Amino acid sequence: MTTGLDPGGLAAWRGFLRVHALLWRELEANLEASHGISLGAYDVLVLLDETPGGRLRMSQLASAVLMTSGGFTRLADRLVRQRLIVRERCESDRRGFELALTPAGRELLEVARVTHRADIRRLFLDRLAPGEQELLGALWQRLASPVSSPAGSS
Repeated sequence: MTTGLDPGGLAAWRGFLRVHALLWRELEANLEASHGISLGAYDVLVLLDETPGGRLRMSQLASAVLMTSGGFTRLADRLVRQRLIVRERCESDRRGFELALTPAGRELLEVARVTHRADIRRLFLDRLAPGEQELLGALWQRLASPVSSPAGSS
């Protein structure tokens, strides 16, 4: 039985999955050990920090961090309990909620960002030549773009 993948393609796919899992595990473990937050929590803090106005609807954040609504609600509840974010009614639509960083969340983000970026450099970027970094960045951008349907299909 054929898989439809040649050995090179299969090795590329399996390599991507393995490297992603290994990097995620190591980055998450270092954030947990150093700052008591998960990688998902860190991503939420970063997104809120980088958003003009510093506020996002819960559904937007869940989508941006690639989590289900239920999983994101649990994460948001935990961050609220830790006083890293606040949940407030959306001014434009009183039915919805927005999340915003608290001063404590911003402070934690600033120190965690140093650790996380150092880990990214040590675990990933330092292992690639500058040309490889640029090539990989371009490949990720292409792979993240929507796949167009074949001509003539609907």
